[in-house]
Formats: sequence, C-alpha cells, structure tokens
Amino acid sequence: MSTVVVEKEGAIAIVTLNRPDKLNALSLELLGELDDAFLSLSKDAGVSCAILTGAGDKAFAAGADIGAMVEMTTDAARAFSEMGHRVCSRIEKAPFPVIGAVNGFAFGGGCEIALACDFIYASDKAKLGQPEVNLGVMPGFGGTQRLARRVGIGRARELCYTGDAIGAEEALRIGLVNAIVPHAELGAKVREVAAKIAGKGRLAVAQCKRVLFSGEDVPLDVANALEIQAFAMLFGTKDRAEGMKAFLEKRKPAFTGS
Repeated sequence: MSTVVVEKEGAIAIVTLNRPDKLNALSLELLGELDDAFLSLSKDAGVSCAILTGAGDKAFAAGADIGAMVEMTTDAARAFSEMGHRVCSRIEKAPFPVIGAVNGFAFGGGCEIALACDFIYASDKAKLGQPEVNLGVMPGFGGTQRLARRVGIGRARELCYTGDAIGAEEALRIGLVNAIVPHAELGAKVREVAAKIAGKGRLAVAQCKRVLFSGEDVPLDVANALEIQAFAMLFGTKDRAEGMKAFLEKRKPAFTGS
C-alpha cells in the first residue's frame, strides 16, 4: 500500500494515513487501502488494539480530496460516500479498540474517520470540524450521525450548519475528544494507552466493544440482554479462568485470547 502504512508493535497495530504532502486528504485510493488494512487486521488474532493517525506534523486528515471531487457526478458522489461509510463501519466494527490519534487537522472526512474510532486523543494543535457546507455539500461519511451520537444533537447541528472548526480545548469540552496531549507527546501517550488495553483480556475487551456498539441504539432491556449473553459467554473462555486464578494468586495474568 502506498497511501496507508500499517506497522505492528507486539499486539498493537499502528495505521497511518500517508499522504503528508496533501495533508492526508482522503482519495479513493487511500480509502480503499484503509478498508483493506482494517479488513486484514480484523482477521489477525494477534491484534488487541489499533492506533489510527496521520503522517506528518500537520494533519490527521484534512478532508476529502477536493481536486478529485470537483468533477464528480451524483452517481460518483454516491459511490464515494458509500466507500467512506464502508471504511468507517470497518473501523467501528473491528474486533479490537481503535484509538484515533488526531495530530493536527481533522476536517470533513478526516473528522468522520476519527469519529469511527472508539475514542480520540488529540494533540494540543488539533483542529476538528465538518466544513462541508462551505463547499455546498454536507458530511457524507457518517458525520451527521456519529457526531450527534458523540457530542449530542445540538452541538452536531451547530458544527454541521456553520461549518466552523474547533480547537482541541473546545473539542474536549463537548466530548468530541477524550484527552488533549502536548503535540510532541501524542504518539507516546496513545501507545501507552494502547499497551494498557492490549494487556487486558482480549476477548473481554472485544465483547465490551461489541456490546457498547450494539446496545447504543436499542431499548435498554435489549441492550442489557446483550450484556448478559456476552458476560456468560466469557465464562467459557480460558482467559476468564486465567484472569480469576491470577487475581487470587496475586500475580499478573497471562492472557492468550482463548
């Protein structure tokens, strides 16, 4: 792949959007490679957590590639939107947590890709927003929906209608990002959190993610039934037995993902 770089550090996968000369703008090629990357990683039983970030020092992803969009027909625009939705869904449904490390601009499709991550840590230089209305269009990769679920409908309406960009402090205040980290320390901080997650029971973390995602938009009794099912299923795993045995023996568990 030329526009997406995938590296592994033990059980942690680091996925980097790699068009720094274009501020990691989301071309069809990049979206296709990002989809392929997460499809492959989702089949890798050795991955317990992933980090998604952008190459260079300025941008996570500054949005879609406007130069490539300017001549799009309605049919081409639909296909482009469907591709963006497919990629975001792939990230969202990965069987491991994905941490968005927003190291600069995350506008338009870039913000939408970040929203597909389980949570976001932002550099103190980060700026985020959905500026599509400035171009006479609207978010097309799930931004109207995931943003509303992340920050509430009122904030989402404000950001989508005005097209305004917000800095890291405001993004933290409204719940768009989970933490702000000094720019030079972002990579190290996100790796630290990813390593902490990777040290837990992988099957348990995966079930937490699945139930949190699946239960978000269903009635509470249905969501609670999902939790009961997943909780019981984990009692049939070797990791559950190892985790409880290690606790009683006052030692660190040796989880195997089985």
